[in-house]
Amino acid sequence: MHAKRLSHSELAIACALGALMMATRFHHFGSALQLPDASLAVFFLGGLYLRRTLAFGAYAGLAALVDYMTIAHVGVSDWCVTPAYAFLLPTYACLWWAGVWCSEHERRGWRRYPRLAGALFCATALAFLISNASFYALSGYFSGLSLIEYSTRVAKYFPPYLASAAAYVAAAVAVQGLFAHMARAKAGAIAGRS
Repeated sequence: MHAKRLSHSELAIACALGALMMATRFHHFGSALQLPDASLAVFFLGGLYLRRTLAFGAYAGLAALVDYMTIAHVGVSDWCVTPAYAFLLPTYACLWWAGVWCSEHERRGWRRYPRLAGALFCATALAFLISNASFYALSGYFSGLSLIEYSTRVAKYFPPYLASAAAYVAAAVAVQGLFAHMARAKAGAIAGRS
């Protein structure tokens, strides 16, 4: 049995999300000159719009490739590449499957947004927990630090972690709404001429 091919719009979305990840994966929270990392949003939106497990694997591979290239050729620090790095797969899977869940429970209009926001919040919180707990347990950097002290230190990073993912998802949903509005207007204009 052959897998269903991506439609033209799905292919465009897949390419746009991949390009967004490649363009932003250099810095977690961004700076005055660079956008924050969009990886969390890419996985959520990939699940929402593409839903294919193969696409999840492609984005996970792309993330690893970008990390390798930036460490090997751009001079980005490899401090985060520890045995905990493998836990990025379940971290990103939380976001992917939250997006898939939202797509399977699709609603139209304003009633869609609370579901998306809730799923994104829960998935991002779980992703934050997985990535930080695994880094604490497996990186080898925190042997002298209790879990409570570590948790207190990293908790301050959750708001920007969530905010950047939410901003990218909100922008994507707004763009989708704009395209849908333009398509309805065009269809209405064509129907009005007939």
